[in-house]
Amino acid sequence: MAKEREQKDQRKGKQRKRREKDNSWQERVVQIRRVSKVVKGGKKLSFRAIVVVGNEKGQVGVGVGKAGDVINAVRKAVTDGKKHLITVKINKASSITHVSNGVAGGAKVFMRPAAPGTGVIAGGAVRTVLELAGIKNILAKQQGSNNPLNNARAAVNALEQIRSFSEAAQERDIPLEQIYS
Repeated sequence: MAKEREQKDQRKGKQRKRREKDNSWQERVVQIRRVSKVVKGGKKLSFRAIVVVGNEKGQVGVGVGKAGDVINAVRKAVTDGKKHLITVKINKASSITHVSNGVAGGAKVFMRPAAPGTGVIAGGAVRTVLELAGIKNILAKQQGSNNPLNNARAAVNALEQIRSFSEAAQERDIPLEQIYS
């Protein structure tokens, strides 16, 4: 009987840890849009949700979900966002290491590192992506399209291209000190 209780407590502990791990993720809905599809019997309405998922520790993803109701669309978008996670290199000043450009569809996003205390200077979906990635000081500019999905994907694309100084030194086969000088 004592063994069974002990095993039950262990299972509860594992479930609690799993829940805590899930709680570290934050999700923000960027857009919910009602879309329709023309079928033989008329129009079929559904909802499309764009959600940004991140843990504010350098991981972020953008997901899209479609369903007949909003709640299921958001749920699908969150799962999609967790499937498309990327890891972002953040420096000690809670910024990025170098200038970066990202493109998705007709949207272009330009990102530049900023000094500590600057904050996140960006708009719309790009701001959401940067905040959930854990970046605190950055300058970003959206160019081209106003589409929130393409802007969010362009922001993720720009963050994917960022390399740390040690990675750049290793790629160029030079010592790390030479990059700093």
